[in-house]
This record gives sequence, C-alpha cells and structure tokens, in this order.
Amino acid sequence: MCDLYRVVRLCAALGFGVALIVSTPSHSAEPIHVYGPGGPAPAMKAAAVEFAKKTGIEVDVTAGPTPQWADAAHANADLIYSGSEDMMSGFVAKFGDELDANSAEPLYLRPAVILVRPGNPHHIRGIVDLWRGDAHVMVVDGSGQNGLWEDLVGRDGDIRQVRALRRNIVAFAPNTAEALKRWNSDPSVDAWIVYNIWAVAHPGIADIVPVESRYRLYRDCGVVLTQRGTGNADAHRFVEFLESPEGLRIFRQYGWTDRSQGPQ
Repeated sequence: MCDLYRVVRLCAALGFGVALIVSTPSHSAEPIHVYGPGGPAPAMKAAAVEFAKKTGIEVDVTAGPTPQWADAAHANADLIYSGSEDMMSGFVAKFGDELDANSAEPLYLRPAVILVRPGNPHHIRGIVDLWRGDAHVMVVDGSGQNGLWEDLVGRDGDIRQVRALRRNIVAFAPNTAEALKRWNSDPSVDAWIVYNIWAVAHPGIADIVPVESRYRLYRDCGVVLTQRGTGNADAHRFVEFLESPEGLRIFRQYGWTDRSQGPQ
C-alpha cells in the first residue's frame, strides 16, 4: 500500500490523473460464452445482439452439433442452451458437475410441423397424409427430436399408424443440419417432419403444413448455467433478459412461443 500511495502522490505531482493508476474492469474484456445446438441459434444470437446494445456486455454464441463445441465449452462456457428437455438431460449427464443443474430453466416452445416442397405438390394437409399416402418422408433422429415422429403418430395408440409411417420414411438424419443438406440436395424427399423454426430461419426452402391439433407436439429451448456462469453476474443478467418480454419478443420473431396458439 505504501508503494501504491507513493506512486499516486508522484502522479499527482506530475499532473497525471489517478485514473491512470486505478481503472475499472471493462465488460468487453471477457464476453459471456454461450453454447448450444443450431436450431435455437438464430433467436439466441439475435437476443445476444440486443442484450449487448442495451448493456454493453458482449455475448459470444457458438452453435452447432455438440461434438463441434463441447471441448471449448469445457474450457469457458458460462451458459448452455438446449433444443429439448431430452437434450438438456443429455447435457447434464455429459457435463456433469460443470453445470449447475438446478439452474436449468425452460424458455420457449416451438411446434413440430411438416415441411413440404414449395407449392405443396403432393397436397399434404397434415400428419395423417404421411401414413395414408406414399409420400417420401424424412425425420431427424437426434438434435432434440429423438422419437419425435413416433410420439406424433402414436398418440392414437394405433400401431398400424406407426407401421405405415415408418414404411414411408426414407431418411433418418442424425441431426437437423444434415437433414437440411439432404432436403436441399435430394428432391425425392417430399416431406420433412421437423420444427417450424427451420423454415423460418431458411425462407423459401419449404412450405409449412401444421400438424393437426390432436397430434401436435411442442418441445422447448432451455438454458442452464455452468459453475463458471453461476459466479458471473453478467451471465445471470443475460438469462434474465432471455426470460423478459423483450426476450420473448425476439424469440417470437423466429417461430417460438410461450403458449399454444390453439387448434388449427
């Protein structure tokens, strides 16, 4: 303390401001590090931009299949977001004590829909047409969609419907990014069971056919703090922003909701 006092006295004598010696940390020195899957990424990144504008706190969102970012997340993640409760449970199992599992919080929902080719050339009107007709169907077996098609078609408790739709499935994509590649490169795929947000994020690639209300399912995007993030006040502020009316407004622009819109 004596040495610091002498330096401050010397700076004052020389006409330098004490602020040259004592400075406050800047938020820009270390952004909030956020990791998660590609589906919720457009909304999460848009929220990060708005949060930075309002607070001056930068948020670095890294998105994609988990193996692409898991090592980096082990090193510096403050927050991880998921694409379903099943995925969140997988993250808690994978990252273990690195996460504060009690902080896991569902944010918003989006519905499963049927994407069809522009103009809907096969006149698909709902999920029933996918097992009654001869459409070539693609599903995703991962990325928060494990068993999604089975849950949709199995709600009547009729195994014949499950058998019929399975016969029409021509592709089980390991994640939605791979499904998108297949959709864009293989015109023989007539219908794609996926979340509505993928059509919102990629306008023009498909028309959306809603799933009938009796079969419709929603899955969520949630967030969980890491142990590092638990001690980061800025990470807590970002979570609060995501849950705020402003956060909801942003997520709605990308196809998310906080409640069902009712039968269609």
